[in-house]
Amino acid sequence: MVRVISLPNPRLAQAFVDYMATRGVQLELEPREQDVVLWLPDDAKLPQVERELEQFMKEPLHPRYQAASWHSGTTDSGLRYARFGYLQNLRQQAGPLTIGISVICIVVYLLMLTLGDNAVMTWLAWPAGSDQYFQVWRWISHAFLHFSPLHIIFNLMWWWYLGGQVEKRLGGGKLLQIMIVSAFMSGWAQSLFSGVYFGGLSGVVYALMGYVWWCGERAPGLGIGMPRGLMVFALLWLVAGHFGLFGMSIANAAHIAGLIIGLLMGFWDMRHARRQH
Repeated sequence: MVRVISLPNPRLAQAFVDYMATRGVQLELEPREQDVVLWLPDDAKLPQVERELEQFMKEPLHPRYQAASWHSGTTDSGLRYARFGYLQNLRQQAGPLTIGISVICIVVYLLMLTLGDNAVMTWLAWPAGSDQYFQVWRWISHAFLHFSPLHIIFNLMWWWYLGGQVEKRLGGGKLLQIMIVSAFMSGWAQSLFSGVYFGGLSGVVYALMGYVWWCGERAPGLGIGMPRGLMVFALLWLVAGHFGLFGMSIANAAHIAGLIIGLLMGFWDMRHARRQH
């Protein structure tokens, strides 16, 4: 028996099992606390399963998989779905670092509401001069600054969705690495255009978008990914912000730099992984 893949979404796992049943291949489901593992009893059919899985991971919501569930699916799959699946998914997807950074951002935002933006930025903003270069926290602490409810909600939702995937599947060390590198590089890029008066987790978020999307496209078996539709939305948001369509100040340089850094880190990791194999 061969382990095929683990998937965080039980419904998608069931859809793939049902589809493979229509192709004459039987897969077994092993529900776990945070994911579902698929097993293949017949080792000889592994190449066929891998080909179908690669296609499935590119477009898991394609009608052919839903049709397969109607055709061959059963109600006795052994899977149990939470009543409030969205909230359950949020809780399961959060690792210690994902939660910790979210809490820091919220606490900093509350301090900004209480003490004022300038007072908090005095301590956390990007270094304003050479006398602050050795205050090393400033190189990343600007990512914790948010200036409106929409700003912090938007960033934390993406952070939870993308950062949680990376932490759960690749570990907290990888998420911390992406965060530190992208916070520094996106902050540096933004400082060239706006000085030190900026903030937000969006540079890190865009790095995660690039990283998760690229890794999901190149190595679906990692268990991380970002649907192409969401990636298109993120790019449209980036373009709209560049042309000022939202009527508010947006750190466009940080977004672009973050996205590039995330794509480069994803490219490097995938290339390194292939060399090891």
